Amino acid sequence: MKPAALKQKALQQREAGQRASAGRKWPAAIAAFERALALDPDDAQSWLFLAHAQVHSGNNAGALIAAERAFALEHTNVLICRLLADIHTSGGRYAQAISVYEALDPASPRDHDFWAEYGNVLWLARRNREAVDVLMKALEQRIDSAIVHHRLGLAFRDLGMSGESTECFRTAIALDQGRIRTAALSLVLYDSRNACDWSKLEEDTTALLAALDTADDSNGSLLSPFALIALDTTPAQQRRIGELRSRSITRDIKPFSPPPIGTARRPGRIRVGYLSADFSQHATSQLIVEFLERRDSTRFETFLYSHSIADGSALQQRVRAACEHFVDVNDLSNLTVAERMRSDELDIVIDLKGHTRDSRFELLAYRPAAVQAAWLGYPASTGAHFIDYMIGDPIVLPLEHAPNYSEQIAQLPLNYQPNDRHRPLPDPTPRSELGLPEDAIVLCCFNQTYKISPFMLDVWTAILQAAPNTVLWILAWDRHVLVNLRREFDARGVAAERVIFAPKAPPARHLARLRAADLFLDTWPCNAHTTASEALWCGVPVLTVPGETFASRVAASLVSACGLGDLACKDAESYAHLAVALASEAEIRHGLRAHLEQMRMELPLFDSERFTREFEALLLRMHERAQAGLPPAPLLAEPNTQ
Repeated sequence: MKPAALKQKALQQREAGQRASAGRKWPAAIAAFERALALDPDDAQSWLFLAHAQVHSGNNAGALIAAERAFALEHTNVLICRLLADIHTSGGRYAQAISVYEALDPASPRDHDFWAEYGNVLWLARRNREAVDVLMKALEQRIDSAIVHHRLGLAFRDLGMSGESTECFRTAIALDQGRIRTAALSLVLYDSRNACDWSKLEEDTTALLAALDTADDSNGSLLSPFALIALDTTPAQQRRIGELRSRSITRDIKPFSPPPIGTARRPGRIRVGYLSADFSQHATSQLIVEFLERRDSTRFETFLYSHSIADGSALQQRVRAACEHFVDVNDLSNLTVAERMRSDELDIVIDLKGHTRDSRFELLAYRPAAVQAAWLGYPASTGAHFIDYMIGDPIVLPLEHAPNYSEQIAQLPLNYQPNDRHRPLPDPTPRSELGLPEDAIVLCCFNQTYKISPFMLDVWTAILQAAPNTVLWILAWDRHVLVNLRREFDARGVAAERVIFAPKAPPARHLARLRAADLFLDTWPCNAHTTASEALWCGVPVLTVPGETFASRVAASLVSACGLGDLACKDAESYAHLAVALASEAEIRHGLRAHLEQMRMELPLFDSERFTREFEALLLRMHERAQAGLPPAPLLAEPNTQ
């Protein structure tokens, strides 16, 4: 057949594929495009259409091959460039996506959508300054693009330019009444709380909660569930938003086929994998490192799948050395990581991030392991159908809260949080070096500032007024926080000398200064987590009020694991009353400190050996259910019988 006739037949098949695509008949479309390409393999348009159909059919590998072929044939085609880059981006291959954008022919016109998507992947790759420049080009072509203002806000936010990021988010809110508005509201609210700028707090909170009530799957990919943790949201709201987000980011993922019925399990140790971006100098590693070191390596083989920065810290080195396998997955796509997990024949995989920044927990939607659990990093339901268990304890995860979780509840007997008994316990820093009065009772709160609210300041003000021998010692992350909190305390009539601000400090220096405090005043509905266990480790009692959400019950779990459950108060009034009483009763206050200091190595919170055995017993229960062919079910706390 002559070339012209072949091309004509190829065109007919291409048109047939386009008609099938218009009717969303993807298998028929794919077949037609493949017939067209068999006749004319150099037709870039057919390769483009095939890639598009493969994306919609869920065959990302096939889509990638087709899009690469199309782009190789036409480096000038912006649509092909964008599709190929989008395929890389959806797979977490940000460097490859950027390379595609850079490879587009310089003479090719670049439209608004090109710059918008290019800027987004630069942000995802943490190349924030470049992202700002590129997104500005998108705004030059369409100044009223809400999504670009939102993305520009994200880039400014990560550059520490809070004023600029807030302006961008508020512009996005003004321009959009749908999903972008909802996402921007959650972030501007989080950032304003982080800066303790409460000028529009009530207005923004009301608007966000109203928007969340009407949010649907179309909003999901842009929602930030973590931004809700410090708000007065219900557990049901947190679960729902987690579900929307999880469905959105996994809608194109098809789980692996399960092993054939009757397939025998690999003999040997139980293989457990942990997925995290925090195997570095991070709070998560600070908590889990001794647990990893104490694991029973005769029964459990451990894999760390790390998309962490290589910071070379001593902590990172300890974490790596504690496990048999450390797998750097930074440059691997989500599918490739899941395939690696499957080939490693994991019995259990545990995600340590959930809906937090840099999480890749969505790759577990491929179902690389028989049992999949969430632990430690995200204090709420993930809302993900592919996460079988949420690991907690009877305080943070009581059985009656089961309807608030898409996961099954899995309880450790005493505390869900591990700790490192090898962490430093330096000598206390003299108060004179910290700007603290020698003769005052020092009430401290070193929680991140987004956890502080006008209500908390009202409660603390009442304590300061009722206990004139006290000062309040809190973190001031930056100059904006300092200015805003000074203004708020002044408005409440609190003298400037009664509030002392502390800067950030490295871990050892922070622990040394913590020992200068007399009492830690917790926040709610988002408690201190690692910060609370650090205070208890340093002998500082923690006063808290538990609520209904996981995040509001963490400190109650920690003080209970120190034998100090009475420090978990029923409400704000009793919290303030107890704080004032402890400020005036030196004997009781000193007794609490003595209990923490003298019993430190015997307290359940810091008994790493006990915790490790109980955690392994829980993993074994999960594993045994799966091996028996039973579905996940609540695993309630039981004592360690070892």
